This record gives sequence, C-alpha cells and structure tokens, in this order.
Amino acid sequence: MAKQVKLTATRRSAVGRSAVRKLKAGGSIPAVIYGGKTEPQALQVGRRDISNILSHASGENVLIELEIEGEGSRTALLQEVQHSPLGGDILHVDFHAISMDQMIEADVPIEPVGIPEGVKTFGGLLEQNIRSLAIECLPKDLPDVITVDVSHLNIADSIHVRDLPLPDGVTTRVQPDLTALSVVAPTVEAEPTVAAEAPAAPEVITAKKEEPEAPAGGAKEAKK
Repeated sequence: MAKQVKLTATRRSAVGRSAVRKLKAGGSIPAVIYGGKTEPQALQVGRRDISNILSHASGENVLIELEIEGEGSRTALLQEVQHSPLGGDILHVDFHAISMDQMIEADVPIEPVGIPEGVKTFGGLLEQNIRSLAIECLPKDLPDVITVDVSHLNIADSIHVRDLPLPDGVTTRVQPDLTALSVVAPTVEAEPTVAAEAPAAPEVITAKKEEPEAPAGGAKEAKK
C-alpha cells in the first residue's frame, strides 16, 4: 500500500515570476493544494524535502501528511510535479486534499512479474495493452502498484481486467473483458523469393558472306 509521508509547507503570498525566482533561490518550490471544502491555497515546500520524497516513492501515487505551518495538517495526494524540460529541475507541485474516510480515484501502474512460458519455451512476445488501471478505494488501501504473475501464460493466453489481483478494498470501473496482458506467437518473416531469371535469348549466328578474290597482280588487265 502507498506509504504516508510527512512534509512541511508554509503559506505563500507573493506570486509572479520575480517572486518565484526569489523562492527558488532560497531553496523552496512553489506549490498549491486544492480539493476538499476549502479554497486552493498557494504554498511553498523545501526543494530538498520534495526531492527526497520523490526519490523514495515506490509508485506514482504518494500520500502526503502536509503540515502547513500555523494551520495544522492536511492529508493530500501528490497530484502533479512539473519539471523543467532542461535539466529536470522541479518547477511546481500540486497537492490534492483528501479525507481518509472518503473514496478516492487514482491510476495505478500494472507490473507483470515472471517470464511467460510461451516466451521462454516458444519464443513468443508478451504484450501489455493496459499500463495502468483506474481504481477506487479509501486512501489507506491505495496500492503503489498492481503486480500480475504472467509466468503461466502460454502462446495465445491472456489476462483480462477481471483477472487482475486487486487488493482488498480496491475496485475498478474498467470493463472486465478488456485484455490487460497477452502472449502472442513470434512473427516469422517470410524469406524473400528470388525472381526467376528470364531465359537468355538464343544467339543468332549469321554466315559471313565471302568476298570474291581479287585477280593476281591486284589490277585488271586491259583488253588488247
């Protein structure tokens, strides 16, 4: 299940590019928390703190116990982290406030485990049609990942959504008949066919016409 980690944040009043530059120069990252029954709040969190949380996260969904200075704590999901396209520095963080006794929705990655029999023995290919699954659960039941044992799959075998081993308390509204994983036969490339060579045209040998021999002396004698 997703671990709940603690993070300290403070209210942020200054906005705009210059304020954000000063914020980042001081080692902080702009953030916002929304959801619940309160208006969105502009916050700031430590760059080192949020980087440490991300580096130890085992999945995409991270539960945060957000301690806002002077306001107490709020439970939130780390909803989105914006990175710089150059260098990958963290630019902004979004938190989604949740209640521990209310159902939440999240996308959880599906992770196949093992080598399918059809791949190991017959050279087949494992195809993953669904990378993540939309689920519903209480925050305490939120899984980091849904692991699926695929070692028993042979050629033409499939695992559908209804076959996925969802943890207790976790449900999905995704159509149960959709194929999540399958093993397909290896593709065999047809050998290129060699075009039949056209028969060579028969060689026609023509007899060379013999030229008349010239008279001896090389000149015609005059009549007398």
